[in-house]
Amino acid sequence: MKNQNIEDGKTSAIISYLSWIGLLIAFIMNNSKKNSFASFHIRQMIGLLLLQLIVGAIGSMMGIPTIARFLHLGLFILWLIGFIGCIKGEEKKIPILGDIFQEWFKGI
Repeated sequence: MKNQNIEDGKTSAIISYLSWIGLLIAFIMNNSKKNSFASFHIRQMIGLLLLQLIVGAIGSMMGIPTIARFLHLGLFILWLIGFIGCIKGEEKKIPILGDIFQEWFKGI
């Protein structure tokens, strides 16, 4: 049964990692028929997207592009970990922040 849940939600989960538009599409797709696997990855991606916006805003305000680049590289690595886990059919939380994202966005 768990395998079927993953297969049913895998498309939405993968779409959520493609961009903020993909995240919105996946959210809408998952809203009509809730799937725990898709919801897990949508929550992870919402957190990563918010972090990206915060890092971009802080980086532009501080005027220190080198630090912002390193932070964006770190976010890309976290995104890659989540995306690979999604493709493999795993509910693998991104390091450090995954638990926080799951708690903050548990209503999704």
